[in-house]
Amino acid sequence: VQLQAFGGGLVQAGGSLRLSCVASGRTFSNYAMGWFRQAPGKECENVAAISWSGRSTYYADFVKGRFTISRDNAKNTVYLQMNSLKPEDTAVYYCAARASGTNYYYTVTDYDYWGQGTLVTVSS
Repeated sequence: VQLQAFGGGLVQAGGSLRLSCVASGRTFSNYAMGWFRQAPGKECENVAAISWSGRSTYYADFVKGRFTISRDNAKNTVYLQMNSLKPEDTAVYYCAARASGTNYYYTVTDYDYWGQGTLVTVSS
């Protein structure tokens, strides 16, 4: 499966962005999906994850209440709505897909496919 993430950009602190990740090549609805981010000099970390059905979601503590992950299987797309953005949210955001399993997954090694990343910059 090929993943393409977009929607990043420059936003002021307190603002919002919505990231999208479009999948192609395989049956999207079979895949658990996740969003990760990597800031300069830091390790890649999970932000949010969603099961293939969309019924189960996971959020890292540092985004709970601010970010929402969702998916539209008819459009082969997973979204990350980011509200109340902070300068520390600045990073390259990646979407990832896992080909098996019925739950959500939140470690880098759980995922089989990765998108190219989209840069989010939050100014103070």
